[in-house]
Amino acid sequence: MPSITKISQQKNDGERYNIFLDEKYAFSVHESVLVKFGLSKGMSLEDWSIDEMVYEDEIRKAFNRALHYLGFRMRSEFEVKKKLMDLEYGEAVVLEAIVKLKRLDFLNDETFSEALLQTQKRSSSKGPKAIQQELRKKGIGKELQDKVLESYTEEEQLQIATKLAEKAANANRSVAPSQLKQKIQNALLRKGYSFDIIKQALANIDFEREADEWTSITESVGEKAWRRYSSKFSGRSLNNRVKQAMYQKGIPFDKIDSFIEKKENEEDGD
Repeated sequence: MPSITKISQQKNDGERYNIFLDEKYAFSVHESVLVKFGLSKGMSLEDWSIDEMVYEDEIRKAFNRALHYLGFRMRSEFEVKKKLMDLEYGEAVVLEAIVKLKRLDFLNDETFSEALLQTQKRSSSKGPKAIQQELRKKGIGKELQDKVLESYTEEEQLQIATKLAEKAANANRSVAPSQLKQKIQNALLRKGYSFDIIKQALANIDFEREADEWTSITESVGEKAWRRYSSKFSGRSLNNRVKQAMYQKGIPFDKIDSFIEKKENEEDGD
């Protein structure tokens, strides 16, 4: 049975100690393991007890690595487990480390999920569907997802969605209302809002355009379409291509006809 002949503190890590058995280096342990097993010079060790110490020390190392990982930001249990497994700690060691982290409240999926919800609302203005997808990616179970998202009321969703819609509407006055509505709807869908919330949000926005705004929009869209197709088409074919392009951009038929008539008169004038 081997005996401890020397115990020395590591130079680069004062919390770890090198254990020498029969004058030869055998393994190292954290000071907490040293204390737990009462290791001292002259003590005899059996193989099973050495294995137990090494296992305990691996748990300690995994625990410390997890704490370092958690020091940057909150993480879910799934994220911590994946990180430790990627660092090639054994699954049993990882599970033991996670149990200890949870017991000391360093790891709490409910607290993490609630924090993620608040962050996604404040910083990204995301709707419940997008946030639920984020929770799913973090390994949060369906039951906890639903529980946390219950606090995200429809009133709050509508308030945030309307604010996003207003910002987009004000920044895109040069876009025809029907096209702008579609763009905002698609953007809010990507943000994770339901059709019902989007419909209510759009109803709160004034999409009306003044006459001079319509003139500017029509001219901009029409001229762009005309330049695009005039090098390839002429006559009725050109007119039809331009009409189609303008209609797809949300320009009303009467304004399209007025633009085409003006361009034809310009052509005749040449």
